[in-house]
Amino acid sequence: MSHETDKDSTAVLALAALGVVYGDIGTSPLYALKEVFGNAHHPVPITAANVLGILSLVFWSLIVVVSFKYVTLILRADNKGEGGIMALMARVLADEGLSGRTRQAVILLGLFGAALFYGDGLITPAISVLSAVEGLEVATPMFAHYVVPITLGILLGLFWIQSHGTGKVGVAFGPITCVWFAALAVMGLMQIVQHPGILAALLPQHALAFVAADPALGFLAMGSVFLALTGAEALYADMGHFGRRPIRLAWFGLVLPALLLNYFGQGALLLADPATIKNPFYLMAPDWFLLPLVGLATAATVIASQAVITGVYSITQQAIQLGYAPRMELRHTSGSQMGQIYMPGVNWLMLLGVIALVLAFKSSTNLAAAYGIAVTGTMIITTLFAYLVARRQWGWRRRLAIPVFGGLLALDVVFLAANSTKILEGGWFPLVFGGAVYLVLTTWKAGRKLLQQKLDTQALLLRDFIVGIETPDTITVPGTAVFMTPYPDHVPHALLHNLKHNKVLHQQIALVTVTIESVPRVPEAQRVVVERLNHRFYRVGIHFGFMDIPDVPAALEWCAEQGLSFDPMTTSYFLGRETVMPRVGSEMPYWREALFATLYRNARTAADFFGLPPNQVVELGTRVAL
Repeated sequence: MSHETDKDSTAVLALAALGVVYGDIGTSPLYALKEVFGNAHHPVPITAANVLGILSLVFWSLIVVVSFKYVTLILRADNKGEGGIMALMARVLADEGLSGRTRQAVILLGLFGAALFYGDGLITPAISVLSAVEGLEVATPMFAHYVVPITLGILLGLFWIQSHGTGKVGVAFGPITCVWFAALAVMGLMQIVQHPGILAALLPQHALAFVAADPALGFLAMGSVFLALTGAEALYADMGHFGRRPIRLAWFGLVLPALLLNYFGQGALLLADPATIKNPFYLMAPDWFLLPLVGLATAATVIASQAVITGVYSITQQAIQLGYAPRMELRHTSGSQMGQIYMPGVNWLMLLGVIALVLAFKSSTNLAAAYGIAVTGTMIITTLFAYLVARRQWGWRRRLAIPVFGGLLALDVVFLAANSTKILEGGWFPLVFGGAVYLVLTTWKAGRKLLQQKLDTQALLLRDFIVGIETPDTITVPGTAVFMTPYPDHVPHALLHNLKHNKVLHQQIALVTVTIESVPRVPEAQRVVVERLNHRFYRVGIHFGFMDIPDVPAALEWCAEQGLSFDPMTTSYFLGRETVMPRVGSEMPYWREALFATLYRNARTAADFFGLPPNQVVELGTRVAL
């Protein structure tokens, strides 16, 4: 009975994974082949040899990069069930045997990979929805002037509904995407039946012959072939929501066959009528199905965009928890699903970026030039991290790890080099945007380290302070004072300020340090560690995972099991609030210190971030010159 239940739950999760995990890669047929053969800068001539060669490249790229690298290998490199570049970085850094130089390189590469992911997060909604709405032009040219306004309207609606939560809408994601893949398969199969010779492209010699006939054109074409692979990173990034088995089942059971049938069907159509290159995807459909197909494609691209938006929220949450980004407002939109979150600041910044992209590029063809380079950069970093995991944690020998991951890295580099030829055409955008995000992430980390060093120079050792403070003149007031501090061995500045100005100590004092671990979640029963220092002072360590939402009052309830009990209603929370002052001649350039100060000033307050009750919080400030 349980075996049947497991099979049923796997099938349900596989259906749900279709929309979230495969929405991006599933909408690539809308524009991938059109960009290969219709590219304005270096179009591939539509000949039988070229069509077979390109389809062979698409087929073997999907097999090697997606099926082998991601679905077979990378999904194994999870971090307690969670995936994505930040989770993988945290797993690599958890290896205590890493050298200091390797550790620093992993952090820099991980942050850069995350920054590039943000660039992809802006382009995916813009190119996906644009390419779907462009089907209206195929139906009738009179819609040509309305493609951009309709696209903007759909995107505005998509970002607006984020604050209401996507749980109810998300229930329909799987079935709609299932219908979408079924439509891809049937449309492709109809063309293949008429031209079965197209299946010869399954043989790798057609890919090799195409590249050998004109290496320069073959190299440039790889940049457009890569469009068929966009969204592969989502397989790994979203595995925490569904698990390894459902994602693999959905890929091999439906997604891969449907994609291949559609790409081969488009190839068959191009051989039969090269004029269909203006939009081979929509021109495969019968006339009666064209408008319903536009509607279905629009729904599929909205779902693909939703998956990327959710991914950006998740990676931002991970970056905040791991200490690489300032605290931001985060809301739960579901009481039952942990992954349903909404970040207002991130949401509206993304909307502005997507609108700017649509208005600047105006068509999916123009946007395709900007697409790819960010994803290939992240893929290369994922391959490097996976190699470290295979060598140091899976126990792979060099003679196995180097050929496997070396071959995958070489293919990633080829795709990156091919996409880099599109930098001037639009590829500069994700690089500039990713560079800006990377600057923010590294500035925040460096600034926090510098701030900690400055505060350490002014700090008193906790044990010496506790011994010296207990005198007959010490005035004690009832209740518990909780002092939040990141430095468990030092006296919190808020405690010193409170003692200096109010000249009292509470009956119980808990010095609480919150630590974000490099695992996704920490069980509640293992979350709190209490150390009694004397009759008054307690040191409390609270541990959260990088996917947990910190709730300090709830965590403190577990202290009673370790001998520290108190009434939540008579507890006051004391926080230190530093005002950061940039200084010329410091360790960091002045402009970068100014950026950190701005980020620090506008970060979400610690009281909000840690879920402290507003009417029980006391903030005591100090000015710190960096």
